[in-house]
Amino acid sequence: MTQAVTDRPSDAELIQTACRQISGATLAVAGAEPTPVNVVHLFESQAFVLVPTDGDAVIFTGARSEGLAAMLEITDCAPIDLRERVRSLVWLNGTLHAVPTNLERELAVEIATEHPDDGLLDLGHGSSMLRLQIDTAVIATSAGAASVPSAELAGAAPDPFWEYEGDWIAHLDSDHADLVGQLARRLPQDLRDGRVRPLGLDRFGIRFRIEGPAGDSDVRLPFARPVSDVHELSQALRTLAGCPFLNSLPD
Repeated sequence: MTQAVTDRPSDAELIQTACRQISGATLAVAGAEPTPVNVVHLFESQAFVLVPTDGDAVIFTGARSEGLAAMLEITDCAPIDLRERVRSLVWLNGTLHAVPTNLERELAVEIATEHPDDGLLDLGHGSSMLRLQIDTAVIATSAGAASVPSAELAGAAPDPFWEYEGDWIAHLDSDHADLVGQLARRLPQDLRDGRVRPLGLDRFGIRFRIEGPAGDSDVRLPFARPVSDVHELSQALRTLAGCPFLNSLPD
C-alpha cells in the first residue's frame, strides 16, 4: 500500500497543536457574554475547557442537563513581536456539557500527564471544567479556511515539538540572525526585500512571516523528510540553511 507523503501538518494536526499553545480563547453560548477560556484540551472529539466558575457558561450549562449549543474560538499567535502576530484562528462548534465536580480533579490529573499547563492548578480555585462535544471544526490561516470533520480531528495528534516551539522561535529570532539569513536565501526572489521573521516550527519544516511594504506573506520551507526528535530537527534546520555545523537550537 502506498503511503501519502506530505510536507506540512494536516489541518487536524494544526488544530490539535493550536489548542495546546493557545494565545487566547473564548467560549460563546447564546444569551451570555463571551467567556474567557484558560485551558483547552482535545480528547478524541471532545474539548475540555477551564473557565471562570462564576461565569455565565458554567451557570447556563449547569441548568441544562442535555447540554447547550456553544462555539469555542482559539487564537494561535507567534511567540515573537510581529506586525501581525496571529498565525491561525480555530472555531470548534458543538454541545457544551457540565463536568461533575467530583470528576474535575481526576480529569485534570489525566490531562496534565500529556498537556501540562499551569492553568490546571486553578481548578477549584476560581475555575471550573466544561466539556464541549465537537460537531464541526474550522481553521483559518493565511492560506485560507478549512473545515475538519470531528472524526479526523479525533484521530490527529499535536506536533511533537509544540511544548518547546515558542522558545525555539524566540531563540532563532534573537540569537541566530545568521541562520535566518541563510534560510531566507531559499525564499522566492520577490519576497526577499521584506523583513524575514521566523513564524513557526514543526516536524515538517519552518515557516516565515515576510513583512513587506505591501503587506505580510507567510512561506514554508519544508525539510527533506519529517523529523522525530530534537537532534533531527536541529540537523534538518542546518542542512536546509546550508550550514551543517551551525548550532541552531538551544540545548
